[in-house]
Amino acid sequence: MTPPHSATAAIDDVQSRRDPRRIPINKVGVKDLYHPVRVKDRSAGEQHTVANFNMYVALPHDFKGTHMSRFVEVLNQHEREISVESFRQMLKEMTGRLDASAGHVEMSFPYFVTKTAPVSGAQSLMNYEATLIGEIRDGREETWIRVVVPVTSLCPCSKRISERGAHNQRSHITIRARVSTHMWIEELIDIAEQEASSELFAVLKRPDEKQVTERAYDNPKFVEDIVRDVAVRLNAEDRVLAYVVEAENFESIHNHSAYALIERDKEAGAG
Repeated sequence: MTPPHSATAAIDDVQSRRDPRRIPINKVGVKDLYHPVRVKDRSAGEQHTVANFNMYVALPHDFKGTHMSRFVEVLNQHEREISVESFRQMLKEMTGRLDASAGHVEMSFPYFVTKTAPVSGAQSLMNYEATLIGEIRDGREETWIRVVVPVTSLCPCSKRISERGAHNQRSHITIRARVSTHMWIEELIDIAEQEASSELFAVLKRPDEKQVTERAYDNPKFVEDIVRDVAVRLNAEDRVLAYVVEAENFESIHNHSAYALIERDKEAGAG
């Protein structure tokens, strides 16, 4: 019996055709791809989570398209276990598999840290937004770690001018650091929390709440103070080659946020 024509005929590879427009594409690939992963952490060894992946490569001007399925194949080959080191390897494999001169991978996921309340010792899990970002361009490889850390900030001006109390609010400190070697996600979280008016906890008993409230009152900071204090810490960290630090206060007495940002490339000697 003769097989159907569709089973024996060669299938045209449309993506590999030449493109006459001669316009290169900076990034092409897959976006919002969810995949279960195991992420290494400092305390428990690893934690299971679900990550959202964006995976792109540069496409030369003379190629019509890229092979989208290869992005997913590269991700599946890593058997769900991701560290900063394996993340770098995955980036190299992706650019090699797609014959690309440049590649970019972003992996965003919820990250959990066990927190201990300051007085009662009650333990609870705090969640943070974490992202690993890898890029290869012109033979140079870069790895960034990004964390969004919720904290408390208390306004120095409000404390100074008010007879009773001072306004405080939930704030987000975002650190995006380009690292030269291994650095735990928790290390960046620690820096952010230590330079806020106070860190947050999922569970607080009454003695803990008193301590946290008073700590914030004794440690007032504007967004300008927060980003500068975090920058001082990152300047002193040799593993951090470049960084962007942001602070956003979701103001409790205004209908807007207060915001500040510092960016520095330490390799370029930027101040």
